Amino acid sequence: MRLEDSNLLIASAGSGKSATMVGKVAYVLDKGLFQPEEILVLAYNRTAAEELKERIAQQLGVQPADLQCKVTTFHALGRGIIELVEARPPQLANWVDHPAGEARVIAKIIEDLMQSDAGFAKVWIELLVLYPKADIPASVFDSDADYHRYISARRRGGEASIGAFGGVYVRSLQEQTIANWLWLNNVEFQYERQIATEDEDGTIRHVHPDFYYPASNTIHEHLAIDSDGSSPFADYVEHADSKLAAYSRAALDVFTTKSAQANDGTLLLQLEAELSKREIQFRQRSLEETLKAVEPIVIKHFQKLIAVCIKHIRAGDLTLEMLLERANSLHDKKRARTFAQAIWKITGAYSNKLEDDKRIDFDAMIANATHLVEEARYKSPYSLILVDEFQDISDSRANLIKALKHQKPFSKIFAVGDDWQSIYRFAGSDISIFTQFEANFGASWQGRLEMTYRCNQVIADAAAHFIQRNPAQLRKEVRSARPAIARSIRAIPIMGEQGKPDFGQASLRLLDRLDRFLGGIASQWRTSSAAKLKVMVLWRYNLLDPFAGGLPRFENIEVSGLSFHRAKGLEVDYTILLDVSEGEYGVPSRVEDDELLNLVMPQPETFEYAEERRLFYVALTRASRGVFLLMNGRQPSRYIHELANIAGGNFRLETIDGEALPQCPTCHVGHVIERKSKTGDRFMGCTQYPDCSHTVQFGVR
Repeated sequence: MRLEDSNLLIASAGSGKSATMVGKVAYVLDKGLFQPEEILVLAYNRTAAEELKERIAQQLGVQPADLQCKVTTFHALGRGIIELVEARPPQLANWVDHPAGEARVIAKIIEDLMQSDAGFAKVWIELLVLYPKADIPASVFDSDADYHRYISARRRGGEASIGAFGGVYVRSLQEQTIANWLWLNNVEFQYERQIATEDEDGTIRHVHPDFYYPASNTIHEHLAIDSDGSSPFADYVEHADSKLAAYSRAALDVFTTKSAQANDGTLLLQLEAELSKREIQFRQRSLEETLKAVEPIVIKHFQKLIAVCIKHIRAGDLTLEMLLERANSLHDKKRARTFAQAIWKITGAYSNKLEDDKRIDFDAMIANATHLVEEARYKSPYSLILVDEFQDISDSRANLIKALKHQKPFSKIFAVGDDWQSIYRFAGSDISIFTQFEANFGASWQGRLEMTYRCNQVIADAAAHFIQRNPAQLRKEVRSARPAIARSIRAIPIMGEQGKPDFGQASLRLLDRLDRFLGGIASQWRTSSAAKLKVMVLWRYNLLDPFAGGLPRFENIEVSGLSFHRAKGLEVDYTILLDVSEGEYGVPSRVEDDELLNLVMPQPETFEYAEERRLFYVALTRASRGVFLLMNGRQPSRYIHELANIAGGNFRLETIDGEALPQCPTCHVGHVIERKSKTGDRFMGCTQYPDCSHTVQFGVR
């Protein structure tokens, strides 16, 4: 049992992290290395703290009430320190204990600022309408398919189709910004209207300019041309020149905007200037009309971002100048600068509200407790500090641990966690504190728990290879105490009308199938007449919850349902993951991985969808026997493709009723079906066309 000044035990899913902490406490007490009152055990929530307290007490053979070592949460510890020093408890804001309290306060602050600050109202509307998503260059993505998945879940003629206000669909995020600005200012336009032009040889050609303004009979082309005159698309510049020359020969009124202007933030200024020159009138829509048109999910996304940013701005004493400077390092600089101005005013109003109410929030409470420790107004009795779930550590919590450790000579810290399961960035956690442990806590011993007692070897291997595709995750060789179960990762494509599968209905059909199958082999697993196997249905967002009317009951299985986040720490026999598909709110969720977080994160993550990958790993590793992945048959998640490649023969593509599907050998996520060409010829092709163009001769699979 190692016990240096600083210790980090890097665990795996289902490897017995809590049991290790319980054993550590029992060991040091048995050996007389520490007195009970010198030991502090920290957990992240009340439930986890109570469970640890009960297990430690049981191990020591005492009642939990008689346990002398301190087992508590960070919040309770901070509250206790302040109360001891100041002889009264800290005055916490009345919203901090309510699950939705913070979100409501932020929403009210935004509403008040909209009414009282015209400058803020302008910036906030610009964010919601003009910059709902960062404009990131295609070159940043691994493939064209990934780029098109990012910008839109819709396709039109094989190209991305991006929704804009007013029911218009455009082909790029920059065109979306233009279309939304025109809608916001009530400028009438037509997108890609057909116009006839004449070539030099007299040939009549029909072209489709990006924007046409009937009020002045003006054509507006937005060109994907950078400041150096180049374009990321082959032959684009020549094609654009030819198009503009045709307009010139026809003596049409034309103006252009370019990607270069979107990149330097002058795009909309140029657009406004060109339209003003043509005496086109602007009439901005009312706040009420504009906000009514914004999708609620866009507002919710920004509010979640704001909640994270407030924590980091206040904890790190960030200034507006610092935020604006960091904005220049992001891909979409204009959007980042706009958000920086908004979040600065919101954070100021949030801080003012706390001051006016003479209250503090949880982060401030921990920070205040840290100051009391640093100033030695609080005398720490703790010589051994054990921290559970250390991958979820935040700056404020880490500072409190450091203050306690530094105040008392020869004190030690023993932290346990799994960086592969760090999924609480939205609550302020910073994974770099874990992955760079020595930089934060000095020279240390680091060990690994690499034996899992949960997942069978197939799931353990696939999940480990999947998570380690991010090179920033710490390396581990995970071994399972459970033997491999062949084909224990199964993907099921679900089709639906207009591309909208009914995952709730599909999950019920799968549960019924699983119940009947397990009933048929009950002699292999049933230990008593009342025994049932556990099945957990998991989803990324609660809107997918299929059990609003209550959990279904079955003869052989006990069913539960949770979000990916809430399933952390749990284990069952089988899991069913819903909607493992591409899309804004799919897996990975594109809205969660916003580059705006890099404005406030001390060490931003650079790997694409890093936290979403960890969240999917958490969902994947809840099951011991098997995982079923229900996916949109037309838009399977990239993670399905990865797992198919990783698991090989242990990955099975099947129907909802369990019939094997002929897996496409090229993309692995589609299956081969009979198709017809435009000329009526029959052939075998992949269901993922046009993303996958695999074909074989008819009659061959």
